[in-house]
Amino acid sequence: MTKPKVLILVASAALLFLIPKLLSAQITDKNGIVAKGAKVEKLGDGYSFTEGPAADQEGNVYFTDQPNNKIYKWSASTGKISLFTDQAGRANGLYFDQKGNLIAAADMDNQLWSFDKAGKPTVLVKEYKGKLLNGPNDLWIAPSGAMYLTDPLYKRDYWTRTPEKQQAGEYLYYLSPDRKKFYPVDETLVKPNGIVGTPDGKKLYVADIEAGKTYVYTINKDGSLSGRKLFVEMGSDGMTIDNQGNVYLTGKGVTVFDKEGRQIAHIPIQENWTANVVFGGKDRSTLFITAMGSVYGLKMKVKGI
Repeated sequence: MTKPKVLILVASAALLFLIPKLLSAQITDKNGIVAKGAKVEKLGDGYSFTEGPAADQEGNVYFTDQPNNKIYKWSASTGKISLFTDQAGRANGLYFDQKGNLIAAADMDNQLWSFDKAGKPTVLVKEYKGKLLNGPNDLWIAPSGAMYLTDPLYKRDYWTRTPEKQQAGEYLYYLSPDRKKFYPVDETLVKPNGIVGTPDGKKLYVADIEAGKTYVYTINKDGSLSGRKLFVEMGSDGMTIDNQGNVYLTGKGVTVFDKEGRQIAHIPIQENWTANVVFGGKDRSTLFITAMGSVYGLKMKVKGI
């Protein structure tokens, strides 16, 4: 009788050890923003590192495989993934402008690019004060057409230029709607990364990933920023926002905060790093998540903008 008891005790101890891990993998959702019974589903894999998801007007989601210099398209109607371009400028963050062009933080030559619907690129920004940018990372486009761009330094092994910092700091930049003015609007961040704004164009959220903070700014009529306030004590790689004003931060899965900065949900992703997130699908109710070599989806009760 001794051996069975020992085995039972060992098995019980092992189960107790596993319970915290099992519980930590569950979605927490205080405000009911996730669709009832929904689970995280893998939509595609086999990539090197996925980033920069952006939804077009039909809800199709474009995302990058940055190390492989490619942009892919996930179809909202079929769920299939196809290649958009294999000359992506090593794009990281993506965002669609009002004309349907795909704007890309093209990290290969540290520029800001615009792709037309056929995948043909045009360079929008190639330098600031005669020097390359550090490495355009993420962007958001306001209703006015103005663009806000984060420019941290992450040294890439494919760069042909010196890997050292090109600008005096790692800045948050502004590009005017007519694309004639380009300059920093915050020079005090340590390493700005994820960025998203409200649909009314009045607020801008920017993550300082190295400082472990996310800030919220007031966007003035001339495009300048003022009234920077701490939103949450958490940095983020990519960001998005839903139709209730909740802000989604990434890193260890997806963490959701309401507009007051209170955490209301956490969506664990079984990957070492969750890079970025956006709402896609025909009704904008699919949370599309890029994480390491895969992309995931989660059906939500709330919707994207």
